[in-house]
Amino acid sequence: MTADETGESDDRFRARLRAFLTEHHPGRRPKDPVERVAWQKKWLATLFDAGYAGPSWPREYGGMDLSFARQVSYQEEYARARVPGPLGTGLGIAAPTLIKYGTPEQKERHLRPMLRGDLVWAQGYSEPEAGSDLQALRTTARREGEEYVVNGQKVWNSSADIADIFFTLVRTGPPDSRQDGISYLLIDAHAPGVTVRPLRDLTGDAHFCEIFFDDVRVPVANRIGEENAGWPLVRTSLGHERAAGAMNQAALYRRVLDELIELAQERGATADPLVRDRLADFEIRVRVMRLTGMRTIADIMAKGEPGPASSTARLSIVTFEQELHEFAVDLLGPYGILDRRDPHAVQRGRWVWGFLRTRASSIGAGTAEIQRNTIAEQVLGLPRDPAMPTTAGRTP
Repeated sequence: MTADETGESDDRFRARLRAFLTEHHPGRRPKDPVERVAWQKKWLATLFDAGYAGPSWPREYGGMDLSFARQVSYQEEYARARVPGPLGTGLGIAAPTLIKYGTPEQKERHLRPMLRGDLVWAQGYSEPEAGSDLQALRTTARREGEEYVVNGQKVWNSSADIADIFFTLVRTGPPDSRQDGISYLLIDAHAPGVTVRPLRDLTGDAHFCEIFFDDVRVPVANRIGEENAGWPLVRTSLGHERAAGAMNQAALYRRVLDELIELAQERGATADPLVRDRLADFEIRVRVMRLTGMRTIADIMAKGEPGPASSTARLSIVTFEQELHEFAVDLLGPYGILDRRDPHAVQRGRWVWGFLRTRASSIGAGTAEIQRNTIAEQVLGLPRDPAMPTTAGRTP
């Protein structure tokens, strides 16, 4: 048992956090989308105001600045409590970039409202012809005095429909400038000329959107970092996205796997040695996932960046969650073809929904193929694949 600088033990910290999450649990998630956003914002404000938001954030921006061990404990208790996570994608991606590259004025203006949930942030990176090869993006930002005029299209944007701010990559250099002509802009999601359209996926929901910019005027003061120097910021953003996802997913899938084991027991499937073997394999992998997430957090605390090893965590999570849901659907037998709208669906169709949702996992946050190339080149030191763009030119 260890203690922090205040003398509080790890066990006491866990107990205090668990008590808070239990006492202030926001209750069942509303079905209405508008009510759901308000419900989630209220919860995030409750966390922030009580000092339980941002476990890895510096205290000066409203965070907890927890030690490595406390961050692990926090994520595990948070997942156990089944309380809502952050709104949008800003906390795990834009915030580390702002903390490292933003001006004092930008940090003061944006970080606390982001952490409290007052404003929702969404990513604007990928384009119809610039996904894994992100440096091929074509959305332009032409400077006119103290403003940029932005034109172009982004796609596969999570939470863009509820966002207040887009953290966006734009081309400020010549068309062929690749990574040397990219800048990082913060764009008001409600500005004139911004159009957001939902994209419906296999689950029947619209988890992603596409964004259109038509002569959108953005103050130069909303640029993070120098003009045409946005590419290093991308690497920081996506590296932290995978790092945060590794620990969060490890805590989440610890609970999901326990529920899958319960499902197998309820259906009498655990008598089958092949089923037990698959469940044992998932158990091993979810424990490895936790250890990998811990290693990534340790790297960030030691070096300030997660590094290319974060790709190993992302790739393992992708394959794990897809295979787990494939197994769950097989376990359901004929019920595995019923979605959540069918009254006979098992557990309201959650496993079938998960199966459909995770089909897209292998292209999120950098495709699985790109993750393998990153691991091969930057972790294992293998020769570069000549059929692929250089690592510097790919989504990191």
